[in-house]
Amino acid sequence: MTGAAYTVGGAAGLFANSRNAFALSSDLDGLLATPCNVTDGAGKIPFICFDLAGGANIAGSNVLIGKEGGQQDFLSTSGYEKMGLPGDMIPSLNDAGGEPFANFDLGLGFHLDSAFRRGILSVISPETAANTNGAVIPARSDNDTGNNPHNPLYGIARAGAKGSILTLAGSENTDSGGNSMLPAALFDPELRPTKVDRPSDVVNLVDTGDLVGILSKDDATAVMESIYRLSDQTVNNVDTQVAADAAIKQAVRCGYLKAADIADRFGGTPIDPTVDPNIVADDGTGIFTSAEFSGNGRDAREFQKTASVMKLVMNGFAGAGCIEMGGYDYHGGARAEGEVKDFRAGRCMGACLEYAARVGKPLMMYVFSDGSLSSNGAIDDSIEGRGKGEWVSDNSSTAAAFFLVYNPTRRPTLIGATPEEQAVHQQIGYMDSGGSVQRAATPAANNVNLLVNTVLLNYMALHGEQGNFGNLFMNHGLGNAALQDSLTAFTPIVNGIITNPV
Repeated sequence: MTGAAYTVGGAAGLFANSRNAFALSSDLDGLLATPCNVTDGAGKIPFICFDLAGGANIAGSNVLIGKEGGQQDFLSTSGYEKMGLPGDMIPSLNDAGGEPFANFDLGLGFHLDSAFRRGILSVISPETAANTNGAVIPARSDNDTGNNPHNPLYGIARAGAKGSILTLAGSENTDSGGNSMLPAALFDPELRPTKVDRPSDVVNLVDTGDLVGILSKDDATAVMESIYRLSDQTVNNVDTQVAADAAIKQAVRCGYLKAADIADRFGGTPIDPTVDPNIVADDGTGIFTSAEFSGNGRDAREFQKTASVMKLVMNGFAGAGCIEMGGYDYHGGARAEGEVKDFRAGRCMGACLEYAARVGKPLMMYVFSDGSLSSNGAIDDSIEGRGKGEWVSDNSSTAAAFFLVYNPTRRPTLIGATPEEQAVHQQIGYMDSGGSVQRAATPAANNVNLLVNTVLLNYMALHGEQGNFGNLFMNHGLGNAALQDSLTAFTPIVNGIITNPV
């Protein structure tokens, strides 16, 4: 009884200035941003990378690759044959219906029968496709190893990407968040990605406490905001008598503010990907159906992983994320295995693009793999093999990476005044006629660290911030401003702050 009386008495004293305690809280967002530094995405373009572990095919059979003139400066028939395309399916020809095998529905050129392309287009709307563009980077990397420093997440964070809950998210419990390593020069232990590979991982990032269950979300938020104001009054009248007095008081204030913000935004678990109708719905409006999304099959697990990372990144809860997909060392005979896995990866890529469109946010999506592979021309005529060349061996000379950029208002614009100039910005580097990466074409072509730096340069250029690249990434190895311009694909697509997370 004594304890209860003390508690009630103390609370009565706190609420003595009740008009201040229950004042309207329309300034909560401003208080969070300054000086508590809680923002959604830090105003940067959301960034998601796909780490296809094992040495996937990217060039030729999926993304078109050409010589010095760009994607449509076609290689020889034998060059494309090495990349798994038989002579009657090379990009310079048309299919039986008269449609060109060189397809540009996504801005970036893909082979018409690319499994990546088919997977992406099975998910996205025509409007999303029309506002998407991309670039490909021919670049060698070692085969079948996680030792390639492919992962750019730490650099994306250094460029300013930051989430309101996490800085970085990754689907693997590694320093990079994926299979491949990060460049050593970018490592920062404070940026290590949080492992997120299923919806429960997303939900468990936020605990709104029992108050949200007892009260409505709005009432719980009002209580938490009032507690902040009461606490603010109290700490203003306390002298901690330590040198860090101001910092301690600010930490207390921000702790209460963040608690109110969490109750406001996450009460009722709207962060859960499984209850987001843009992601999972059975009425034809969801990116996935509940049947596709549930279960323990490989498709479902990859969809759950993708949805979890994209939910965090596209809503500004994480600044950037990595989705690792395993099993992409699919050489050794039948082409069918690679086609099935590439189509699944394409669906996951498409999910990220379509979700970006639905929440009205831009997105830069980067795809890489450790090395690549080649075909000897033998044909897999099975249904899933689709009459293409069998993958028979690792081959780093056919390797490449690519990125797609979605912009809600228009298709991203390639740099260049003419189609010829734009073509060499869309393909950063080139291959020889026989289908091998030309190592001297760009700094990225034979150095994975510099491939990452090229991606970071392009990320900053989308914000119009490439002029600050050298200050953030000293000793970057990409040469002077003129060379950097030649390694940049697009004009800026955003000016100002990206706001209003969903």
